[in-house]
Amino acid sequence: MGKRSAPGPLEYLRRWQMQAWLAAVAIFLYAPLIALMAFSFNDSRRNIVWKGFTLKYYDKAFHNTGLIEAFGNSLTIAAISTVVSVALGAMVALALWRFRFPGKTALDGALALPIVVPEICMGVAMLVFFARVMPWPQGMVWPLNLGAIIISHVSFSFPFVAVVVRARMTSFNREMEEAARDLGAGEWQTIKDVILPHMAPSLVAGALLAFTLSLDDFVITFFTAGPDTVTFPVKVYSMVRFSVTPEVNAASTILIVLTVILTAAALKLQGNSAATAGHGGEKS
Repeated sequence: MGKRSAPGPLEYLRRWQMQAWLAAVAIFLYAPLIALMAFSFNDSRRNIVWKGFTLKYYDKAFHNTGLIEAFGNSLTIAAISTVVSVALGAMVALALWRFRFPGKTALDGALALPIVVPEICMGVAMLVFFARVMPWPQGMVWPLNLGAIIISHVSFSFPFVAVVVRARMTSFNREMEEAARDLGAGEWQTIKDVILPHMAPSLVAGALLAFTLSLDDFVITFFTAGPDTVTFPVKVYSMVRFSVTPEVNAASTILIVLTVILTAAALKLQGNSAATAGHGGEKS
């Protein structure tokens, strides 16, 4: 085996200082999550003492009626808010990309507000809105009783979808739209057959991102949820208030795994769309 050559001036990742820094950052970010997931298999009511491996707390989590109901609420809220967010975000992104109109700059700036405003401020704003401006009726049947939370989730989810879709549309070749018009396609047919296929990867990525954001949200949901509209993160928080047990760790691990899977899928689709941007009509 030959001796490895010294790292070049721009080969930063081959320098031990950079490798040590990256390792320290990775430990800082992921060690708490790994510890939580590991202690979810701990056969002890006290997390600080390892007694052995067990799956009984996952069995308890899956048979906890309140936890299952809260998880069903979270999935329902996330699914409905995702559908609405994708539709609304796609329309806003298409309007900002395609048209010029008065107030476009203001709309573009307002679109970023739900992204940059602290979540606690959004939660308080939603609490005031549903308490004073548009009180949501209480005692409605499921899933109508989740309406306030769904509206709140749409308000902060659709800007993320709009940003992803708009970034995708910057690579669209407008000559394809002009060619479709020259061939007799109308407005809606052009959108359906030319623009939507190009937009599709960003719609999927935006949907997964919106679903993940909604499923994980705690702060805004905490301010807008009622006694009969508990979601999964809020339920886990209520369990933690008494004590951090392996059952809490098991429930948290389930949510972490689901979030990681959805986030990885969204990043994968977004990466593929960025890699193929501008090459949709090319053939090798």
